[in-house]
Amino acid sequence: MTRVLFLTRYPVEGASSRYRVLQYLPHLKAQGVQADVQSFMDTPMYRLSLAPGRTGNKIAATLKATVRRLWALRRWRDYDALYLQRELLPFGPPLIEAALKKRGAVLFFDYDDALFIKKASRYNRIATALRSADKTRDLFRLVHCVVAGNNWLRDAAREAGAARAVTLEVAEDTGRIPMHAPHDNDTPVTIGWLGSPSTVKYLRFIEPVLQRVAQRYPQVRWEIMGGNDFRMDGVDWQLSDWSLDGEVAALGRFDIGLMPLPAEDWAKGKSGGKARTYMAAGIVPVVSAIGYNTELIHHGETGFLCETPEDWETHLVRAIEDADLRQRVALAARAEVEDRFDPALIAANMAALLRDVVDDVEKR
Repeated sequence: MTRVLFLTRYPVEGASSRYRVLQYLPHLKAQGVQADVQSFMDTPMYRLSLAPGRTGNKIAATLKATVRRLWALRRWRDYDALYLQRELLPFGPPLIEAALKKRGAVLFFDYDDALFIKKASRYNRIATALRSADKTRDLFRLVHCVVAGNNWLRDAAREAGAARAVTLEVAEDTGRIPMHAPHDNDTPVTIGWLGSPSTVKYLRFIEPVLQRVAQRYPQVRWEIMGGNDFRMDGVDWQLSDWSLDGEVAALGRFDIGLMPLPAEDWAKGKSGGKARTYMAAGIVPVVSAIGYNTELIHHGETGFLCETPEDWETHLVRAIEDADLRQRVALAARAEVEDRFDPALIAANMAALLRDVVDDVEKR
């Protein structure tokens, strides 16, 4: 039995913690891994973090969360490994991590975003000030193993001096997401976007395309889940707040899923979560041809990759008009997820990695 304390950033509502750790827990148990989890944020703090302003409340919540995290570490010797999903604390240098390693703790650092590129917080200037790209690079060199969501992130960790860095792709549980009903054009096609308030702004990159498509096909329905009060002239977006159950219902309404990204290094760190979720649901993903998306999507078979505005318009028009095409892509995409991204398979790889690193450290 391998005993692991998973120290996540978010509760289940936070996508990165849910996808990178929490969904694997029952499968890890089946693999002989005893997993305990301590999330830095609880659910109220997570919801607070998404709200603008309220700086005093956020500082108080962060202090309470810090106490909870430090308290969880009091029994670190009961575990074979400590698995950091993102940083241990969201501020300060990794002094605690260094002290734990010096005392014999086996440390993993898991990340699925380009955290070594500093980006401003959408909600809070203090959060922006606390973010440190250098801290991420320090953690690369400090921990025993970096676990990355894609090969580009893995290679970045290696180039920064990580002793060991591996890719562990993100799973998608098709048991949670029903397959889309057979695609047809008997009812209006829905083009949807699923995400968070911090990323909905990327729809602006293709705004003229979406406006032209909306004008050309007035029968098309448009929906955003998780984008707060996002608006776009000429496109009648139906808006809803994100929730775990609501996400499944929304996916059942979508026919085509959008994932535009900026043409910058930060986008190369994205691990395809939105596109993979569309694929799992039998929704046609139409996405930016950048980074991991180009490894995830087989163009024309499991989705469509777009580089130019003309690409976006061409592929959206094809998908709107051709229900048979949507159905072929939907079936192929769902099968790809079932075969390649099964949570039990990824959890088995994670369990093997945990044992291998722990055994390697013990032999030194």
